[in-house]
Amino acid sequence: MCSRQAVFSPGNATVVLLAQDKFPERTVQANVITSERDPAVRIELPKQVRYVGANRWILYGVADCELHVFLEAGAQKNVQRLYWVQFEGFLPSKPESKYNYHSPQTLKMANMDFDVTVRVGSNNDAPKPGSDLEHVRGLIQAKGYKLPAGLMTVRLVHLLAEHKRKELMIIYGEDVTPTEFSATELLPGGKGSEQWTTIGKDLVERAEKKITFRKLSEQ
Repeated sequence: MCSRQAVFSPGNATVVLLAQDKFPERTVQANVITSERDPAVRIELPKQVRYVGANRWILYGVADCELHVFLEAGAQKNVQRLYWVQFEGFLPSKPESKYNYHSPQTLKMANMDFDVTVRVGSNNDAPKPGSDLEHVRGLIQAKGYKLPAGLMTVRLVHLLAEHKRKELMIIYGEDVTPTEFSATELLPGGKGSEQWTTIGKDLVERAEKKITFRKLSEQ
């Protein structure tokens, strides 16, 4: 990794960029993120969220990736809810690359189709070096926040146009503790696995209520 850094502050959040990274294009004002392109949309989150920061870099050498992280946290900066907003597109140098998702569930919000994937897992494993997850965890840890041992998430992915070379991805996550099961217990074979379908369905419904999309052309 390159050691030279540039630092700037959008609002009350600090973004640290390595020399090979880029400045984020999207703007954040409190609980609202505005994207002028790919797609042109305004995303509003609950008013109580805290903006942690943003990173933009070339992901694995193939895609321009810009992500923004918001949190809801309790005492001692323990994360209760995560909002991960990511804009991504393959580089012109990868003309044959496309995004491909096969989730059985989809949602339509603001006249945009989203592929939906619900997951639960532990935060104990180290993320893949250079991954978007590594960047998200780095932003969270840099501000002194602590992720829960287990997190259940809804991943919403909207692919732009027919060529499917650009995407908007939002991951909404919650601490598993209120379910009274651990992440492992909610996995297949665990003692809470039979409840997972209902828990996951409720999680998707909460994500729909907490995240609001509005296309800029509709404002």
